[in-house]
Amino acid sequence: MSGTVIAGTPIAVDCWSVRRAAGARLFFLSHMHSDHTAGLSSTWSRPLYCSPLTARLLHRRLQVPTHWIRPLEVGQSHALGEEVTVTLLDSNHCPGSVMFLFEGAFGTILYTGDFRYSSAMQGEPALRGRHIDRLYLDNTHCHPHRSLPSRQHATRQAARLIRAHPQHHVVVGVYSLGKETLLVDLAVEFSTWVVVSPWRLEQMRLLELPDVFTTEEGAGWIRAVDVAEIRWDTLVSWNMLHPTIAIVPTGRPVKATHPNIHPIPYSDHSSFSELCEFVKWLKPCSVIPIVRGSMCQAYFQKYLSSAPQALPDLEIPKPVQESVQQPSKRKGREPMCLLKRAAQHSVPRGVVYESPEKYTEKSEECMGVTVPPPICCESALCSKEGCTSCHTDKEKGKEEQSGEQPGAARAASAVCQAAASDEHFPTGFAEQFLLTPLNVLKQNSSQKFDKLVEDFFRRGEAS
Repeated sequence: MSGTVIAGTPIAVDCWSVRRAAGARLFFLSHMHSDHTAGLSSTWSRPLYCSPLTARLLHRRLQVPTHWIRPLEVGQSHALGEEVTVTLLDSNHCPGSVMFLFEGAFGTILYTGDFRYSSAMQGEPALRGRHIDRLYLDNTHCHPHRSLPSRQHATRQAARLIRAHPQHHVVVGVYSLGKETLLVDLAVEFSTWVVVSPWRLEQMRLLELPDVFTTEEGAGWIRAVDVAEIRWDTLVSWNMLHPTIAIVPTGRPVKATHPNIHPIPYSDHSSFSELCEFVKWLKPCSVIPIVRGSMCQAYFQKYLSSAPQALPDLEIPKPVQESVQQPSKRKGREPMCLLKRAAQHSVPRGVVYESPEKYTEKSEECMGVTVPPPICCESALCSKEGCTSCHTDKEKGKEEQSGEQPGAARAASAVCQAAASDEHFPTGFAEQFLLTPLNVLKQNSSQKFDKLVEDFFRRGEAS
């Protein structure tokens, strides 16, 4: 998942190509993992909304000018002009990560971004009893076979492993952001410093974490390194100096090729059972998966609200109205094809991006998807289904140290281009209706919908 341009709204989340953002005017950043910041740099020159902690990291790490960064307090509602009200909610993923609750003429939309569901979210005032029209859901582990323990249970599992190797040093493989709570818990549990690099120590202080980190070699016997360092050759080198085990906290299925590498099922994304519990509690009208390549709506169909989906007012906001008045410049494409597309898709679909960090097994409901064969290598840590933990020399140069895999920029570019493929096509009010199932449209206003159909056919004949 690299970002989404939310159709029928002026909103783009984690998508940083202005030219390809299909006319979006409000840009939001959910958190600082590199697959969500691909394309964002010091040249950014539009207002950008995020949490206060993400704002600090954003300026420090990507040098985005502070006068374009608009930090919004978490848990409070913020009116952005007369079109959109947004509330930021802690997504329980990594420091500074948030969900976005958008409200406007387009209805009510909850965009989870990357998140780990917790039952405590049911106590969130902004969500309690809220009618959600569209739920953009982090479906990273959306498969019945992807069961995961809680992070607390995974931490205890790591602690038991460490106790089973009392004479060993411990190396924990992490990305540049995330898993900080695990490191703090292990430091407190074993009363030791966690040795980190100077830049990571600076970040830990920026995050205002407990003082358990140091750069002094030998001060502690637990060390945090970039996960890319957990390889066969480095394990051999470390064990020549001192007996060492490596812990890799990850929710993805992996296979360790060195006996001293130990994957721990510690994930910052919701398990399948947690996703079901979340959707069952929230009862949205529709679920739109954020991670491309997994059509998971069938799993949640029984939890969706039976209430008619809220439709926008017939009065078209001025920016959208100007877009509707633009003539179609696409050759060989008539307005009628949109109506055909609406009839084919009875489930709302948004613009979705695939995050290279995510590993999603092929859904049983999506048997028509072609999955390319995995390319394996000789890394010490190799994915069971496709070597997602390995780093080729070519990819290494492009990878930013974060919670994602190489190739994020390519994924973002490819799908952002898809998002903009219809940028000259008449959009706006009709597009908002096309995101809604036809039976719901009929329930709300058959006259409005019939008139819309007549208008489209009339335009098609005139052209």
